Amino acid sequence: MPSDEVSPPRTLTVGVGAGSAGFGHERGGGVDLGTTDMVLNVGPQHPATHGVLRLRLTLDGERIVHCEPIVGYMHRGAEKLFEVRDYRQIIVLANRHDWLSAFSNEVGVVLGVERMLGLEVPERATWARMLLSELNRVLNHLMFIGSYPLEIGAITPIFYAFRERETIQEVMEELSGGRMHYMFNRVGGLKEDLPAGWLGRVGAATAAVRSRLGQIEDMLLGNEIFVARTRGVGVLSPELVQAYGVSGPIARASGVDFDLRRDQPYLAYDELVADKTLRVVTRHEGDSYARFACLLEQVRVSLDLADACVARLRELPQGPVNVKLPKILKVPEGSTYTWTENPLGINGYYLVSRGEKTPWRLKMRTASFNNIAVLPEIVRGCVVADLIAILGSMFFVVGDIDK
Repeated sequence: MPSDEVSPPRTLTVGVGAGSAGFGHERGGGVDLGTTDMVLNVGPQHPATHGVLRLRLTLDGERIVHCEPIVGYMHRGAEKLFEVRDYRQIIVLANRHDWLSAFSNEVGVVLGVERMLGLEVPERATWARMLLSELNRVLNHLMFIGSYPLEIGAITPIFYAFRERETIQEVMEELSGGRMHYMFNRVGGLKEDLPAGWLGRVGAATAAVRSRLGQIEDMLLGNEIFVARTRGVGVLSPELVQAYGVSGPIARASGVDFDLRRDQPYLAYDELVADKTLRVVTRHEGDSYARFACLLEQVRVSLDLADACVARLRELPQGPVNVKLPKILKVPEGSTYTWTENPLGINGYYLVSRGEKTPWRLKMRTASFNNIAVLPEIVRGCVVADLIAILGSMFFVVGDIDK
């Protein structure tokens, strides 16, 4: 005799491979369907890659199984070009690999050559170099502070960031005549002295930027969409920082408290350490949110350092800003390694001379190369949408990778 009860319809949920984990497919107890991993190329021309960086992704569903950064599309052979140019000419090449840190790139080269020559640079030039380095750091960081939100869907912050960039750019352009490649350093000092009234304009520019920086902070750090896209995403451990040689604000956002300006001072940073003007910004979370917050706070620190340099330059008596050099400059035979705390991390130059007017070897250690090398470790297991948020928070310049 048939039963009056009607059996419920039987449903079967089919997963889409291991990459579906976390998307709810596994809750139905269905059968897992084996799939073939998909290979996806992001770049080399893609808005999320800052230019000609290529990422070769292996995907299982939406999950990243493997990420391979493929570099070299912008390779100019700068290290070989150094070998056929004299020590004055290589400065114009060295400031271009990280075009957002051009002045800081110049500083590393001239410090290495001056060390080999045993040159004593005038005090005014030393403090002016520090001032310009910190202004250049502010310009670098503001670029990423504006462009990073753009990559995860927020267009407004870039207009605020570029307003502040233009404020600093005006004084940098007035001094050097350049907006990106300043070419203001010289072996033995600077190209020329500071213009009359320029220090006052620098002080006004830093005060204006400092007063408005909170607008960007309020717009982003408490924004629930920005927080959801970045907090806990792309966590970089201190162990990976050490293993891959990651440096700069990315490393410090993971709790690695290292800054060459404090730990191995050059120029006159030791004096700013002693009076506690220089403080190293660190966080411990190591995620995309922490990296952005660390970068934003470092802008404030650099503005404080710039103000301290302005005050010191006002106190110094008028005098030369460079050392007179022979028409043909030859560096004594030997080698030296010079590293500086560039805006994106440690920037190093290994200089080898055979006593000629051109370097026998000038090897670059760029920050972006190491910072991007660790990317496969931190995106593995993430979904594709999070890759964009993570990649943007690594704050790199493609020319700094390819050299």
